[in-house]
Amino acid sequence: MGIINRLIKRPETRAASQVEQYFKLMTAYAPAYSTYQGGLYEMALTRAAVHAYATHCGKLEPKVAGSARKDLAPILQYQPNEMMDTYTFLYKLATILKVENTAFIIPILSPIGKLIGFYPQRSEGTEIKSLNGVQYLFYPSPLNDSKKIPIELEFVGIMRNHFYKQNIYGDGNTAIDTTLNLMYTQDQGIVNGVTQSANIRFLAKLAQVLRPDDITAERKRFKADNLAIENNGGVMMFDQKYDTVQQIKSEQFLIDDKQTALIRQNVYEYFGVNEEILQNKFKEETWNAYYEGAIEPFAVQLSLVLSNLLFSAKEKAMGNMIILESNRLAYASNTTKISLVTQLFDRGFMTHNQGLGIFNMSPVDNGDEYYIRREYVEVSKLGDVVLDKEAPIAPKKEDINDNKG
Repeated sequence: MGIINRLIKRPETRAASQVEQYFKLMTAYAPAYSTYQGGLYEMALTRAAVHAYATHCGKLEPKVAGSARKDLAPILQYQPNEMMDTYTFLYKLATILKVENTAFIIPILSPIGKLIGFYPQRSEGTEIKSLNGVQYLFYPSPLNDSKKIPIELEFVGIMRNHFYKQNIYGDGNTAIDTTLNLMYTQDQGIVNGVTQSANIRFLAKLAQVLRPDDITAERKRFKADNLAIENNGGVMMFDQKYDTVQQIKSEQFLIDDKQTALIRQNVYEYFGVNEEILQNKFKEETWNAYYEGAIEPFAVQLSLVLSNLLFSAKEKAMGNMIILESNRLAYASNTTKISLVTQLFDRGFMTHNQGLGIFNMSPVDNGDEYYIRREYVEVSKLGDVVLDKEAPIAPKKEDINDNKG
């Protein structure tokens, strides 16, 4: 039976509060996981890259292929859990995977033990513990982060990026730490440069030595007399207490263009995106490359994770699986769409409604039938072509001669 079926039929265990006392931490890998402390998702450029990725992953369509577990079709296609529709579920799952490199899929059971949905769980704050040789995942409760819920690890779907050093979790994002620090330093440099250039406008040198309190009082007096809004004549007056008063010209603080471009390129390469994808101005070729390099791997991995979670080996051998479809042609040019629909429709690869779907048009009645052009014939059977019964048949030569007689 499938993993989920074994989850539903597994024997009752001790209450979580009692069982937790008997757990021992695994030593083969780090049991607790945390994300980059600087906050990869808090940077504007990196968040934009993650958002673009998650947005397109959210448009995938989960479907149940095969005859088994058809009851899961509406759950996967519309609402995997009470708090999320399918788009939101896929969006969050993709975001977790991209930011933390490990995302868990937790099955949700009804009070009577029926599978009713899935929940995407962050790896942040989770722990792997073992009891009697069985590994358990402890994850924060969706309603109370301070409370952790245990579940057997074999009943959890796991998606991973940068899967190398650890046995369960994907590796962290330390490879991009330097770039993130440069981005933070740049932002702070711009803020500080603008602030300083805006605040300090005059430099005055006192002609005598004063106490600190007197210097502070004199600064306030000089500002009130010469820089207040009431001084609309633009003339500054000062006495012999000052040796010189010099105006400081504010200049715009600029970051080196080459350095900025290098930082952005590092982010693009790490997340596999470019400006065309981030700014939604990509063309057909750019989208196809991004789909194959980023979106399709997510779809393939999620398909395998859910299929292994839901179906037994026998069910999978019979063709049962979860697939995630995407209308890749949504971003194709009209010329490409017309050419593809024309070529595939009259060869029986596409129905009328499927062709309408490529153009985002509503389906029509009786539009799910397949058609094929009848003049095509297998090469080895060219001599056995049977003409259409309704087609006119040319008269024989002897019939023409008889008619003449």
